[in-house]
Amino acid sequence: MHHAIFTYDTTDWLLFFYLYSFLGWVFESTYVSLRKGRPVNRGFLRGPILPLYGSGALVMLLVSIPVEKSAVLVYIAGCIGATALEYVTGVTMERLFKVRYWDYSNQKFNFQGQICLSSTLAWGGLTLLMVYVIHRPIERVVLALPYQAASILSHMITFVFAIDGTLSVRAALEVRDMLVSMEDIKEKLEMMQRRADVILAYAQEDIRERGQARIQRVKGAMEQMEATMESLEQRRGTLAPYQEELDSLGKKLAALKERAVQSQAAMSGLSRSLLRGNPTAVSQRFRDALAELKEKAELG
Repeated sequence: MHHAIFTYDTTDWLLFFYLYSFLGWVFESTYVSLRKGRPVNRGFLRGPILPLYGSGALVMLLVSIPVEKSAVLVYIAGCIGATALEYVTGVTMERLFKVRYWDYSNQKFNFQGQICLSSTLAWGGLTLLMVYVIHRPIERVVLALPYQAASILSHMITFVFAIDGTLSVRAALEVRDMLVSMEDIKEKLEMMQRRADVILAYAQEDIRERGQARIQRVKGAMEQMEATMESLEQRRGTLAPYQEELDSLGKKLAALKERAVQSQAAMSGLSRSLLRGNPTAVSQRFRDALAELKEKAELG
């Protein structure tokens, strides 16, 4: 690589970004597809592009400029620059969408599951490969394009990228809203269950055998509450002081059931595709709700 990097214009940078994003998508999709044994369109976007790789490539180029004559310093700069980008991107996406779309929690020497030592070392190696091997032919191809053709191509790809990005963000926000709604439904069901168990105890039903382990999923909580309400209905004659409250619990249960059905039924094809394309996505707060949505996405 040489200092012609300072002469790149906006069109050149855009084409580099898209090319490296595409190459990253090819690598990730191939790797995940082989592990899953089926084709997986990897990534946040629906198109054949992984912006993290494109952004990482540009960061690698920029941080390696001052030290390009030293392979050791290029490696270190790549480790630091790309890891910083991965961490900032991951934290931002998790805060916005409530889901971590890549997770290193099972890796040794990880930090918050967002970055890990092995990934950092790999970024450094990729920086060496890109700076001294990959970028030179790509640079020649991009700079050889007539200016008008390069400009038209970059504008066309940017237009498609913007549409894809908008739809993907909308899908991610849809998934986030479903997670929040499902967690709220589960919490309300658990509150109702506790009150219903009190009424069952009043009816002298032995609830010790029912098992009071915390229900993890909306479906499980809904089934337990429905079973409890069925038991209460069978004992209405002995629960006169609680009949008004039983009616109220029944109405609340029906409303929550309808809300749960509508919430998951509203999952769009884009949301399903987003979840299928990110099989390793996790959420600490909405872990069980996310697992339910993943199952639904796979079945759908």
